[in-house]
Amino acid sequence: MMQSNELFAEALGVSAPWYVKSVDFDVENNELIVKIDFVKGSRFPVDGVEGQHPAYDTRAKRYRHMNFFQHNCFLDVRAPRVKLPDGGLVQIEPDWAGKLSGFTLLFEAFILLLCRKMTFQDAAKFAGISWYQAHAICDHYVERAVANLDLSKLDTVAFDETSSCRGQNYITFAADADAHKVVFVTEGKDANTVAEFKQFLTEHKGKPEQVTSVSIDMSKAFIKGVTENLQNARITFDKFHVIAHASKAIDEIRRGEQKTEPSLKGLRWALLKNEENLTPQQKADLSVFLATATTTRTANAWKYCEQLKEILSRKQINVVSTRLKRWCANVNRTKLEPLKKVARMILDHFEGIIAWAQTRQTNGFLEALNGLFQAAKRKARGYGNFKTMRIVAYLVAGNLDFAAVNPHVKVLSTR
Repeated sequence: MMQSNELFAEALGVSAPWYVKSVDFDVENNELIVKIDFVKGSRFPVDGVEGQHPAYDTRAKRYRHMNFFQHNCFLDVRAPRVKLPDGGLVQIEPDWAGKLSGFTLLFEAFILLLCRKMTFQDAAKFAGISWYQAHAICDHYVERAVANLDLSKLDTVAFDETSSCRGQNYITFAADADAHKVVFVTEGKDANTVAEFKQFLTEHKGKPEQVTSVSIDMSKAFIKGVTENLQNARITFDKFHVIAHASKAIDEIRRGEQKTEPSLKGLRWALLKNEENLTPQQKADLSVFLATATTTRTANAWKYCEQLKEILSRKQINVVSTRLKRWCANVNRTKLEPLKKVARMILDHFEGIIAWAQTRQTNGFLEALNGLFQAAKRKARGYGNFKTMRIVAYLVAGNLDFAAVNPHVKVLSTR
């Protein structure tokens, strides 16, 4: 039968020349202390130095490991220093030592996975470490994984911005639109953010001239940034941004008209939601309103918005172009001023809007990722600085290859 020390060695992945010397339970402090030593006379390799080298002296080192049931687990290791042929001394770290001092690789992988689902504070409390330690682990692995990004095949990009900590502070995301993952995060939302992305792209094996399609909102800053830095990129304005502007116009018209039109009361969401998202009651209320209030400006604006949705759902660019121009002309002959602003906006950004018919490139997935990021921010009651927000953005939406830095990430994530 396997002895207890051998059992723990197997569980911890401890192998020659290391071995488990003893296992002690500290019941009062709820701790499991595993003492690890190396076989006397062992020699150790050193990166960049030929041969195996004997121990010169030892240092006591402690590593925090995954809990064993309810016990906090620590590995107390007698770690050797070896003397090199040139007389220098090098501290030997066991194979299971983490990237940060004081943790095992497995424990760091555990914290990383926790922080992809929880706030730093909740993950730290769950694991019995400090907020700063959880933050430091995630910071280290995000930086290592981002440094390893290979963007050599990136040719389709989506940009979006979101509010950061407070006030008018913003951060910009650049995402691989095909893989649906964030690859770049920076402060601000001006044209310079695209220039920063271009530099980042070249530093990670990418080629700016290889980017042939970019999806953005109708921000002048983004348009300028893409035009100046990604000259081969065809700009697509996401149709959902266009429809969002039209929906906002409907709501503005409704607010101005409901003072004199009682039938509009309680209809806001019925007018703004897509039909498939309406409740049976909302569908019934909307049908009654449209049947009995055909002369109201709100009803007419709603019908124009539905026409716009139908036009932008078509895939023939010539059809979209012809019908969209006709739609703008018809709207401009009405007295629906908020909707006329939308028509002017469409004409000002016409080529990018009709490009949707061919590229079908959308920022929708970035909007969803933005929602996840904002939810994480609210749960953490805000973030204090850009560095922390950047870490969280990559954890939530970056789909980084942490397993390349720590193989235990892949093992834990499949359990």
